Amino acid sequence: MLDPRFWLAAGFCAFQYWILFAPQAPLVERPAHLVTALFLLFLFQPLKAPAFPALVRHGLDALCLAGVAAVGWYYWASADRLANRIDMVDPVFPLDIAIGVLFVALLIEGVRRAVGGILVAVILAFLAYGMFGFVLPGEAGFRGFALPEAIEILTMSTSGILGVTTETSVGFVFYFVAFGVVYSAVGGGSLFVDLATRLVGTARGGSAKVAIVGSSLMGTISGSAVANVTATGVFTIPLMRRAGITAERAAATEAIASTGGQLMPPIMGVAAFVMAELLVIPYAQVALAGLLPALGFYAALFIGAHLHACRTGLGTIDRATIEAIPAVLPRLVLLAPLFVLIGALAAGWSAPSAAMYSTLSCFLIAPFGPAGWRTLLDAPKIVRDVARQAAEIAVPIGAVGIVIAVAIQSNLALKFAAGLMSAGGDTLGGALLLVILGCIIMGMGLPTVAAYIIGAILFVPAVQNFGVPPLGAHFFVMYYCVLSMVTPPVALASYAAAGLARSPIMATSLRAFQMSFVCFLIPLGFIADPALLAQGSLWQVLLASAGLLLSTGVWAAGVVGYATRVLSWPERVLLLACGFCAIIYPTMSLPWWLANGAAATFLLLSWRFPGFVLGLPTARRAGNAP
Repeated sequence: MLDPRFWLAAGFCAFQYWILFAPQAPLVERPAHLVTALFLLFLFQPLKAPAFPALVRHGLDALCLAGVAAVGWYYWASADRLANRIDMVDPVFPLDIAIGVLFVALLIEGVRRAVGGILVAVILAFLAYGMFGFVLPGEAGFRGFALPEAIEILTMSTSGILGVTTETSVGFVFYFVAFGVVYSAVGGGSLFVDLATRLVGTARGGSAKVAIVGSSLMGTISGSAVANVTATGVFTIPLMRRAGITAERAAATEAIASTGGQLMPPIMGVAAFVMAELLVIPYAQVALAGLLPALGFYAALFIGAHLHACRTGLGTIDRATIEAIPAVLPRLVLLAPLFVLIGALAAGWSAPSAAMYSTLSCFLIAPFGPAGWRTLLDAPKIVRDVARQAAEIAVPIGAVGIVIAVAIQSNLALKFAAGLMSAGGDTLGGALLLVILGCIIMGMGLPTVAAYIIGAILFVPAVQNFGVPPLGAHFFVMYYCVLSMVTPPVALASYAAAGLARSPIMATSLRAFQMSFVCFLIPLGFIADPALLAQGSLWQVLLASAGLLLSTGVWAAGVVGYATRVLSWPERVLLLACGFCAIIYPTMSLPWWLANGAAATFLLLSWRFPGFVLGLPTARRAGNAP
């Protein structure tokens, strides 16, 4: 007998695909989506409070479900009135206030169950500011919202909970979550790892390269760093360990490679869909802009893995392991849904339609997957997984609408931008450093999408005030929110990988941070040169891309301490300085030419004259490399 949750999940999925062909008013679609997501979240994640007896826990869950049902009834019965009312003119009734307070409370509890208490604390802080801002002195103060006004903004219009964040969940996130779940179910995820093993497994340091390539491919359908770690790390971390790589480095490699999946087109992460909505541009334009930085990100990791293998002699996979992999060629048909998705986006189809047809194509190629026709028998589980994952995203990002509404309606966003500029000494460099720090701190405790949305409201205006184009400012904020996944002391992707590798958590986090530090420089590159975001002529984009690949490769050589031979410390410092300058200065500027020229000259001399050493030679032996 099917799980009763299946029927609600099936209804949720059916509703989402129905509105794709028969769109409804925003104050119909969005409440229905969010209320159903809350229902599913409370059903899939019952209350976990061991201090309470089971009967009390079940009773509280029942009260939450009853409250969600009441909210759903309210929006269904009030649909016409809400659609036709005039904000700040028509009255707010006691029922509106009661249901609004209940809705906010249920959302906060849903956020607590979905992602934990840190986002709850942020939301409560903004609510407190919105209600009691008048007690703060000076510029920080705000007159505060009366309760009816707050409820009207948050729950009765499209400027709060039912605003841009829920719109993104309704119109984008669900369809790509569905595609990712279905594609993994038919064998796409396992194909990525096997394909990466066949492509680069025989190369020097092949086990780490498999993790990098496999995770980058998996990232195109996952968009979640932790999910990517758990999906691919169970294969790649043991593979690296068997090839002699330490547990700490194996976990760090998987963590940073999986983190990059949120930056890898064509799907990227949920934050990219929100960015498209905030910028009011097609998602395909966001994906195109993200391509070159993502390639630079993974090229740096790949080069670093190769150089580390050259220096240590570790990481190469034995032939028997590769030959034990099932044949890949008959399964290449499983790549068809990705080509459908990319082709549909390139042809100008809407992102939801492209995702839907890609999902349908998954069922057509299911017989070619490892489970064959049996995959179709798992349809009820697939439906439940789609609904559960979509609900776990919809509730937190819907609740972040509270933060957006309070920040905008209270003018806090503009005040914060002005304060950030002043604190940065009214210089772009100073402001960017503060933005980096703020994004990383927020991303340590918040889901990436929540951190990005808050950063977009608070930080992006300050960056734009220095003349940075909107697309570059948004990408800058998103990148550092993503990289917080591997930034100590709270690095969720590193924690997940450390658990799989059974390595020390903090040591793994620090190693991942060291290995990924070049990726922290890439956003500075596209601030300096918008061509890295595909903004400009083809010649400009190609030249900027070549410069990015060279500079990140130079930096990787400096970090690993190996080029054509083991490098001395002065040589490493030289390459790090050249890589840094080549990234942060505009393409074809004098510092860019000098940095790339110096690095290329040094590497050429080292290759042509093996005895050439700058400074004192290193005392380390190859096997003792970090």
